This record gives sequence, C-alpha cells and structure tokens, in this order.
Amino acid sequence: MAESLPVDSSLFFKLVRVVNLTARPFHDTVGKANHLTLNEWRAMVVLASHPGVAAADIAESTGLDKMAVSRAIAGLDKTGRLVKKEDPGDQRRSRLYLSAEGQRLFTKVGRTAKKREAELFNGISAEELERFGATADKLVAAVRGLR
Repeated sequence: MAESLPVDSSLFFKLVRVVNLTARPFHDTVGKANHLTLNEWRAMVVLASHPGVAAADIAESTGLDKMAVSRAIAGLDKTGRLVKKEDPGDQRRSRLYLSAEGQRLFTKVGRTAKKREAELFNGISAEELERFGATADKLVAAVRGLR
C-alpha cells in the first residue's frame, strides 16, 4: 500500500492550497472585468519587470509549461496588450513587450494585486515575510536543480 500523505501536515500541499485559494478569485474579479486570464496576468508581470524576454523566459520565470505560456502570449497579442519584435541575434525567437494598452492594464490590475497581497500578508511580520521569501527562493532553486 502506498504511503499516505497527510493533508494537514504536508508543506507541499499547503503551498498548493495557498496558490489555489489566492488564484481562484482572480477570474471572478479581475479576470472577468478585464478580459484577462490568470496566465496572461502572470506573463504580464514578467514582461513588466523584464521587457524584451522570450516566451521561454516567461515559462522559466513563472513555472508554467510552454503551452500555457504560448496560449497566454496569443491571448495578450490578440487583445493588443503585447508587442512582438524579432530578436536580432536569433530570428527564430521573438522579443516580447507590453504594448501601451498592456502597460495601462498592468498598472490598473497591479494596484488591485498589491492591495490583495497586503490583505493576504496582514498579520505577518516583516521579519516572517523576509524569512518566507528567502525560503521560497531556496525551494525554487532546489526544484530547478531537480530537473
């Protein structure tokens, strides 16, 4: 018989649960109002921070698979929120940027996201958040090392 994994004590399950519980309301609130999927938003966050990256870089930064990133890019492109430019060093790659409309939407949705983040972390000290951030960085590095 397979070893059971207690839901209440599994750190991995807790992380997944936090992600799901925080992502779930996105569609009903921000997503519907702005005709934006969660993965499109995730791609926008990367593009706002790192203009000119390629799709593979978005996949690496977000942890999304290539197909999910491809759909997100197609959605952003279709709605005029994305600009693609040929990569002079590799004509098979496109450099991706938020368009003026994409930047406007990022600023608008970003205000809501920052407010939501502040609500979620209310009651957690700055020191605890700093430790958690450092631990999360170590987890990301460990997962990347396991591939």
